[in-house]
Amino acid sequence: MRDYDTIRYDVDDGILRLVLDRPDRMNAFTLSMCEELQDAYARASDDDAVRAIVVTGSGKAFCAGMDLGVEGNVFGLDESRRPVLADLAAAEVDPAVERGVRDTGGKVTLAMYDCRKPIVGSINGAAVGIGATMTLPMDFRFASTAARFGFVFGRLGIVPEAASTWFLPRIVGIEQALEWFYSADIFDAQIALDKGLVRRVCEPDALVEDAVAFARTLVTDRSPVSVALIRQMTWRNSAQPHPRHAHDIDSLAVFYTALADGAEGVRAFREKRPAAFSSRASDMPSFYPWQDEHGRPRG
Repeated sequence: MRDYDTIRYDVDDGILRLVLDRPDRMNAFTLSMCEELQDAYARASDDDAVRAIVVTGSGKAFCAGMDLGVEGNVFGLDESRRPVLADLAAAEVDPAVERGVRDTGGKVTLAMYDCRKPIVGSINGAAVGIGATMTLPMDFRFASTAARFGFVFGRLGIVPEAASTWFLPRIVGIEQALEWFYSADIFDAQIALDKGLVRRVCEPDALVEDAVAFARTLVTDRSPVSVALIRQMTWRNSAQPHPRHAHDIDSLAVFYTALADGAEGVRAFREKRPAAFSSRASDMPSFYPWQDEHGRPRG
């Protein structure tokens, strides 16, 4: 999938500007957008022209949530099924379960979680429902003064999705996460900043360029494989039950990077010159990935 109808994929000087592009519908989320975002994040991981990703919305909104005006089940669910947890935990999930049961927002946030490039959110307006939860796997979130956030699922009689009950407490703590989930209130960018959901609040005209400039600081003169591993190790190892698990991954990561870009980094340090790193995030060390799609260890 490379021709997109609901998003734009624009790469310029190492930065992918990933734009939600349904401005006439406030960039409301659809099944097509779900599929296109999954493809875009996987594509960016293997696209060596992309060093970092900045995500924003077209027009006045970031994403106003699920498009509730579509025909049929708006969440894309197969109402004839009565699934159980084992259906989703199977090593090979039935394609019908993938299509008709798995939460579409979660498909996107897991694609973001798996991405090997830093992700910076440039939240330009309303970010509600999936529009809010899809920001949580971003490494950093910048918000416009016009941005508004809402984890509004309780208003619709449903529950938080997109693995947000895993992501949000890690960002703002369980008490604040529960308050936002229970109350289902809309809150502004200043509250998001005060509570630690966003890193910076910007004037609307400066938002995207501020986010792009920040993204460049994360990757300029850095090894692409080192950056990819840092992202994956930090997200995954911080959720391990014991630090020994993190230590084992650290050991392999240090071993393989030391044989490649690490050797160049040491030479450059000794010779007092900028390093010329040659690794590619499309060609990761053999031990990666160390977990399967369910988070279980690989051999």
